Amino acid sequence: MLVLGLGQWLRRKVYWSCMAGVLLIIAAVIFGYEMNRLYHDSIPQVAESEVDLAAYEPFVRGSKAVVLNETPTLRIEDELPIMDGATALYPLYSAFAMAVYPEKEYDHLRSEVRSTKTSQAYDSLISGEADLIFAAEPSERQRGDALAAGVQLKLTPIGQEAFVFFTHADNPVSGITMEQIQDIYAGDLTNWEELGGKPAPIKAFQRPEGSGSQSALQRIMKGRSLAAAPRDDVPAGMGGMIQRTADYRNYPNALGFTFLYYATEMVGNGDIKLLSIDGVYPSRETIANGAYPLSSPFYAITAGTSNPHVESLINWIRSEQGQKLVAETGYTPLAVP
Repeated sequence: MLVLGLGQWLRRKVYWSCMAGVLLIIAAVIFGYEMNRLYHDSIPQVAESEVDLAAYEPFVRGSKAVVLNETPTLRIEDELPIMDGATALYPLYSAFAMAVYPEKEYDHLRSEVRSTKTSQAYDSLISGEADLIFAAEPSERQRGDALAAGVQLKLTPIGQEAFVFFTHADNPVSGITMEQIQDIYAGDLTNWEELGGKPAPIKAFQRPEGSGSQSALQRIMKGRSLAAAPRDDVPAGMGGMIQRTADYRNYPNALGFTFLYYATEMVGNGDIKLLSIDGVYPSRETIANGAYPLSSPFYAITAGTSNPHVESLINWIRSEQGQKLVAETGYTPLAVP
């Protein structure tokens, strides 16, 4: 009996010891996961969700939109063209509206002056929900959507902007070449050490398909396929999970891209630094003189609207007054007023 009792006691002790070990392992895994999540969430983001577009709405007290301090040569009082466009360009066309539209409330989500981001703005234009959008050049998919809908996109340049690449402020790398950009995003150049930096894998973020900056990256690649982008698991309907392209997080080894005005004026994150491209730093001066290799026009875009005021509005935007607002907002005008 004594031996039997001792055996049972030993078995129970072994069982509970194993259970304690399993619980400790589970606790360690959960703790490690939570610590990693807290670290991940502590890394600053550069994402469109950071920008409060309500701060740029026209005719709002304290609005950040630029005011034209002279009598406008154009006024539109009725049949207001419905404007939409890229997040980074909303402060500009909000200023246009404040100059020539009647004073009233213009919600940036549901009004004649709204911003639904580039991809949705193109969809609204092609479907006829918007008369005029402000954006970068369309992607091949967006051109295909317009063709399938039987509409023709008309792009009218109204200013210039720089497409920029950036990294963590402490990264010793201060510049890259166009060829290196292509190699990085094709997955052929993978470590900062190859660029003169510290040994660390390059975490090259991308933007969602159809966004203005992602379309710009695709044009830079000149037909080369893009490597897989960092992904985030996010909640979906019915309690499931989906994957989406991750927003830029400012890891020490991160690389991201956007447009100059968005990076410097709307986000203004002091923890990132812009990179020179082919030895030229992006600035208003290097955009205007053509030295920066990734400067390009941005456009007022139509798709056969019947609104009677759109043509005169675009002509005014390209006039001295419109270009003055382009410059004062922080973009590079077609010609210095």
